Formats: sequence, structure tokens, C-alpha cells
Amino acid sequence: MTYAAFWKRFVALVIDSICINIISFILGFITGMVLGIAGNAAGMARDTIMQAAGAAGYAEGIIVFFLYYSLFESSAKQATIGKMALGVKVTDTEGNRLSFGKALLRAFGKLISLIIFGLGCLVAAFTEKKQALHDFIAKTLVVNA
Repeated sequence: MTYAAFWKRFVALVIDSICINIISFILGFITGMVLGIAGNAAGMARDTIMQAAGAAGYAEGIIVFFLYYSLFESSAKQATIGKMALGVKVTDTEGNRLSFGKALLRAFGKLISLIIFGLGCLVAAFTEKKQALHDFIAKTLVVNA
């Protein structure tokens, strides 16, 4: 088992971020349209409709983030679209496939890693097993497939 290099992980993160943003944009557009039509039909103020659409879009973005990482990393491929493109996968510390719960914990840890200016991800460049903060939290590894 060889650990995925930091730069492979970084490029995979960029690809995954693009995928998540595309999915979130499409869902946000649909939600905005539905809320706009429904709000206008109900006679709601334009500002109220815009605030509701913004809040819904924010919530959808968070849900997409968690589901994207959790579903892909607990799948048979053990990898997101970005990780598949770079030939890496996520395992537990024993080399086994993640359960959905463990993948969800890892996604939560990834959010923490990213919120702190990406420093949690940068840790992977300096650890023996190339583990980022979220890998330590969930007890996972990213390995070459």
C-alpha cells in the first residue's frame, strides 16, 4: 500500500470542488426558480424570496458537500471523481472500504480542514502516511489505487 502524494490529493480536491460547485449551482438554480415562482404566486415580497433562495442554496451546498464525499468514498470505488481521475482511493487504516458513517465523519473532518484556511489539508504534505487532519479524525488513509 503506497500513500497518495500531497499534490495528487490537492489536484483531486480541485476536481472535486469543481464537481460540487456544478452540482450545487444546478440545484440552486432549480430551487431558486421554484421558490421564485411559488413566492410570486403567493404574493411574497421579492426580498423575502431572495433571502429564502439564498438560505436554501447555502443549505443545499452543505448537503451536496457531505453527500458527495460520503457516498463516493464509501462506494465500491472508494473514491470521489477527483480521486478516481488521479488513481487514488480512501481506506481505513487497515486498508478496508469505509462505511458510510466513517466516510461522513471524514467529510465532516474535511470541512474542518478547509474552514481553517486549508491548513488541515496541508498537514498531508508533512506526515509519514500523507494523512491530512480529516484522515486523523476518521482514521483513514488515501492510497494509490
